[in-house]
Amino acid sequence: MDSPVPPRPAEPRPRRRDRHGRGMRGPIAPPQVPLSVSRGDAFVDLVYDSRDRLERRWPQLAQVDFLVLEVPGFGPDGGADPLLEDDVVPLGRVLPAADEYRDRIVIYRRPVEIRTKGRDERALLVHEVVVEQVAELLGLAPESVDPRYGQE
Repeated sequence: MDSPVPPRPAEPRPRRRDRHGRGMRGPIAPPQVPLSVSRGDAFVDLVYDSRDRLERRWPQLAQVDFLVLEVPGFGPDGGADPLLEDDVVPLGRVLPAADEYRDRIVIYRRPVEIRTKGRDERALLVHEVVVEQVAELLGLAPESVDPRYGQE
């Protein structure tokens, strides 16, 4: 007796939903939304915003490199950072031009973040640190670099 051959099962369809009936998982927020910006990137943006504010008044800052490092550690020669010898953790520092490097202003992210509670407070402290370092580089008082220094 010939029995009929059962039809071959169709290829499984690609899943459009998971087994609980929910849709496919995707990113929590699109890339242009601030939620997807890391803390480090947000901090760098604060430093660059302060630089841009000051650069309008002091065009020579276009020739200065602004850097963000996590923590202070080693000096430019590879030895221990001389600023750390006083048991005070600096928030930033100025590195004068040397060899092939231009003047540099370094802001240390973790010490600044530890001293602040929210984004607004962090933005104020970052701006103050940038103003102080620019003032040191230019040999001026912070109040002459930014007249609103210390008022906010």
